[in-house]
Amino acid sequence: MKLVDELFELYRDKLTGDEEDIDMLAFAFLEEMTREDLLRLIQEMDEQELHTLMGLYLIESLKGKFAKEDYGQRQSPIINQRNIH
Repeated sequence: MKLVDELFELYRDKLTGDEEDIDMLAFAFLEEMTREDLLRLIQEMDEQELHTLMGLYLIESLKGKFAKEDYGQRQSPIINQRNIH
């Protein structure tokens, strides 16, 4: 995506590229964008970029929901009731 390439070129020598820097850059960028700006960027995306965007959104949203529910951390009631010596 052209936007990603431009941001990378602008900040490649200013940031370390660790997750914290990338999060900070992304959130700072989004903070400056209006809804119309974002919709314009989406309109400019090709089909693969749009699928990638939606895929990442779905993955991260589902991860958040499962984490919120503490899914996978629950043990089966049968295991909890067994008396193992």
